[in-house]
Order: sequence, then C-alpha cells, then structure tokens
Amino acid sequence: MDKDLLYNFYKGKVSIEEGQRVKAWVEASDENERTFYRERKIFDALMLNNPLPVKKISFFNFTHNKRIEWLKIAIAVILTLLLSYFYQEHKADLDSMAMNTISVPEGQRTNVTLPDGSNVWLNACTTIQYPTSFNSRERFVILKGEAYFDVKKNKSKPFIVHTDAYSIEVLGTKFNVDAYPGTEKFETTLMHGSVKVTLKADSSQTVILKPDHKLSLEKGRFVMTKVEDYNPYRWKEGLICFSDESFPNIMKDFEKYYGVKIVIENKNVLQINFTGKFRQTDGIDYALRILQKNIDFQYEKDNEKQIIYIK
Repeated sequence: MDKDLLYNFYKGKVSIEEGQRVKAWVEASDENERTFYRERKIFDALMLNNPLPVKKISFFNFTHNKRIEWLKIAIAVILTLLLSYFYQEHKADLDSMAMNTISVPEGQRTNVTLPDGSNVWLNACTTIQYPTSFNSRERFVILKGEAYFDVKKNKSKPFIVHTDAYSIEVLGTKFNVDAYPGTEKFETTLMHGSVKVTLKADSSQTVILKPDHKLSLEKGRFVMTKVEDYNPYRWKEGLICFSDESFPNIMKDFEKYYGVKIVIENKNVLQINFTGKFRQTDGIDYALRILQKNIDFQYEKDNEKQIIYIK
C-alpha cells in the first residue's frame, strides 16, 4: 500500500474510491491491518512533533557612544539572564500553551499516550486536544466524541476532561466518555477509581461517580445507573457490541464505524431491538447479513455515493 495514500487517509483527504481501496486492503489480511495501525501510530507521532517557533527579538540599536553602548550591553545581559530564568521556571506553562490535536476519521480508532504517560483510546469520528506538556497545576484535555481513558495517578495534578457542556475531573482512574458533538447524548462510565462530573453552565450541578456505574443525561438531569454489561466499551478492541439496542441506533453506529450513510426506508424495523456483537474488520455487509437473520429487511448499496438503503 502506498504510504502517501495511507497518510492522506488518516487526514481524511481521500476520494471515496481511494477510501474504499484502503479499507479493502486493510480487510484483506491480518498483516495489512497490523501495518495499517503501525503506520497510524507513526503518523500520530509525526503530527505531535510540532514545536513552537522561536522568534529572535532585538531589544536595542546601539549608538556609537561607548558609555551608552556599554550601558545597553549590561542591560541586555541582565535581560537575557532574567529571560533565561523565567523560561526555566515557567517552561512547562509555556509548553502547555501549544496544543496537539488528533482527529480520528470514520471507520478508524487509535491509541494515544499523553505527556504524563496516561493512555487514551479514541473511537471513530473523535477529536482530542491536549498540551504538548501539562502545566504544574493540572492536566487537561478537550474531547469531542468518544474515548476510553487510563489515567496515571497524580494527586497533586488533577486530570480534567472538557467536553462541550461538561467537565470530568479525576486523579487516577479508568473510564469511558461518550460526548459526540451535535447529539444530546452524554455518558460517562467509571471502571476504576473516582470521577467528578460538573455541568459547565451550572457548576452547582456536580456528581461523584462510583466504580462500575455510569452517569447519563436524561431530560436535562443526571442519572446514575449500575453497569451490568461492559461489552459496549470493547470498541477499543475493534468490537462493535449492542445490548438490547434499537435498530436506528445500530445504524447510526454503523455509519460511524464504516464511514457510510444509511437511510432507513423500512418503517417496520424502527421499533426492533437487537443484542449481539461484530468485529469491525468483518465489514458492514457481514454485519447486515447477521442482522437479517433476526430482523426482516433488505438493503441496497449505492457504492458511488456511499449510501445504504434499508428496505
């Protein structure tokens, strides 16, 4: 596979035909899939290598007067020493002003290691922003989409995940956040540790989440429930899992995981729920055929427009 085509695919800058070519290549063998994700990690590393530009500033235009010249040299030396001291003392804060941005296209997922050693798995159609170096007070990331966090413990520097409407604060834990923009869904699931979820518009609305519980938003209010099934969070392993999920919601997930648009024309399937799981690498045709064994529907594909019609 041409490396330039792969990198353009990671950037989301390929045609439909090129995208289909890459996906077909990935699904052709396990070795191709391993190569795909290995190159993805290399690509992410290259994207992160973006140091801040340094500007040289000339403070003085020296005159021919020696006394003034020596005075200005002395001042310049002092300023240089002060700036050097300031830089060393505040290097982490300066570095934290530079933000890394990683965006995962449809049909992909990736793993990122943050500056503090924390691990983040990013689901399809997800964007994360974080500083090149966390400052001395806190660790924070900005998330749009879904991610699974395994956070390094550091009691003196809380770890904060900012979404559009909420913030999640932790010290060291494993948890999943589902907060795609453009939807009303917000859900945080805690596997280990402790997290505090706060509504940005009203900081008085704060909930401390317990392990093996999830917090969701229903009609503008937080609702905490116990987690009985962890299969839905196995997306980071390449598994698409559903537990009594509605057909329309399953199709929305297929759009995200397979990079297609799905139009439901068969109204009889709207109220049908399904429980099961698929490997993402098996492809959407395989997934739809499995669904057809349990649900009565047909489908047609418009490969040119990347649209699937459920009939």
